[in-house]
Amino acid sequence: MNVTEAKSHKGIYIRFFKRPMDFILSLMAIIVLSPVLIIVAILVRFKLGSPVLFKQKRPGLNEKIFTMYKFRTMTDEKDENGELLPDSVRLTKFGRTLRSTSLDELPELFNILKGDMSIVGPRPLLIRYLPYYFDHERLRSSVRPGITGLAQVNGRNTLTWDERFATDVEYIKKLTFLNDVNIIVRTVLVVFQKKDILVGDEHVLLDLNVERSGVVPNGEK
Repeated sequence: MNVTEAKSHKGIYIRFFKRPMDFILSLMAIIVLSPVLIIVAILVRFKLGSPVLFKQKRPGLNEKIFTMYKFRTMTDEKDENGELLPDSVRLTKFGRTLRSTSLDELPELFNILKGDMSIVGPRPLLIRYLPYYFDHERLRSSVRPGITGLAQVNGRNTLTWDERFATDVEYIKKLTFLNDVNIIVRTVLVVFQKKDILVGDEHVLLDLNVERSGVVPNGEK
């Protein structure tokens, strides 16, 4: 199934109910979690400085670029040449805590409210990775990226790139309301168990553009 076929095979749930459900649930979550959002924002400002939010361009639905929001987890420390120090150096203990508890992801609720993201879907990757997708992997862009997804409850960031993409494609081919509910419930369990979480120096996965350097995606068979 390619992207064109995926669009023509969208079911009633994704065509009529998934987006309204995302809007309602994200709005409710923002209201209920507003004290947490405010407290985390204050702590980030106090411990890491300004700005509180980390903003980055990511490809979304149909590879349209949007600005994703997260709480900052790293400092802006630079070397003598004015270059930012490695992530492992700038990632503080507080930042590790935000990542391990997924609290840094909470501002993405506003991305869902705006329509850039969904509660469940493939995680939005970096723009520079787009040229390195194989054709069948572009299916992941036929739906809105999610704050959580099938890959996040099946190994999270311990998966290889090939495994992540395969899981994303599997999710889209089996996209149903019940599967989304199942992923949401499993996500809550994963977060509370702090399962399959790698941060800082533990995150050994190479960047996709580095791992697939020299590979020509369009040449796949």
